[in-house]
Amino acid sequence: MSSGRTHDRITLWALPLVVLVAFRLTLSGWLTTVVCLGFLLGGWMLGPDLDIHSVQYKRWGWLRWIWLPYRGSMRHRSPWSHGPIVGTAVRVLYVSLWLGLGGIVVVDLLNSTQRTALTWGELVDGLGWALLTYWPWWLALVAGLELGALSHYVTDWLSSASKGKGRRPKKRRR
Repeated sequence: MSSGRTHDRITLWALPLVVLVAFRLTLSGWLTTVVCLGFLLGGWMLGPDLDIHSVQYKRWGWLRWIWLPYRGSMRHRSPWSHGPIVGTAVRVLYVSLWLGLGGIVVVDLLNSTQRTALTWGELVDGLGWALLTYWPWWLALVAGLELGALSHYVTDWLSSASKGKGRRPKKRRR
């Protein structure tokens, strides 16, 4: 299995390819930037190894405690943490849950200091508007996140496959 430093290097080495492909597909410098930022975020901060005490986990600093329930509920390299699309979706939903809880606290604090209260309906309407209006940007971010995680999966698979080749089968004991 590859080390955290190896995954980091591969993420950096693959970045120029991601830039070229993203720009070719989007024909937009801004969308390419969002894809690349998602790729780096997916490779360095929201990668599959958040289910163990890894480099990615340590990068969260004093916020790493939010990943403890995730780590406790995931077996390392399970389809829920290391599965293409599924693993990224689980991590994004997990972070979104924490962001949502933080948002509730912020909205309640703002409501307690202002005379006019923001209703939950207004908040949901605003979120829905942002998702519908800026869907290409959200899609670019999600694609980048998945590509960052995919570079991790592929590295792990290739590393495991190369270690498996050339080994002799174990002899049976009698």
